[in-house]
Amino acid sequence: MAKKDELGRHGEDVAAEWCEAQGLTVLDRNWRCREGEIDLVALDVDEVVVVEVKTRSGTGWGTALEAVTPAKLTRLRRLAGAWVQAHPGVGTGLRIDVVGITIERCRGHERIEHVRGAGA
Repeated sequence: MAKKDELGRHGEDVAAEWCEAQGLTVLDRNWRCREGEIDLVALDVDEVVVVEVKTRSGTGWGTALEAVTPAKLTRLRRLAGAWVQAHPGVGTGLRIDVVGITIERCRGHERIEHVRGAGA
């Protein structure tokens, strides 16, 4: 597995643990359809939460959250709709969150930023 893929997988693991620690229930990971892929789908009480995870090993190319552009949010809204159509009856609301993970190697930990309702 390439270093970039390993970093992304690690970030998704950290984000899934973070979401669960915040009280969300992870329903799906790396859900795919012909329009693309959703990193995480979770349930927050009765609200379906589509979670985009961005992981960076530093900020030389910008922060993890800066990598989520308006075009990416538009695509996530389409993907969220596709997930809801494929899973009728799950949840009564829908939101898009972004979890940014920055690996701080010199300190040996991850910095987590969670933006709720980023796609509103």
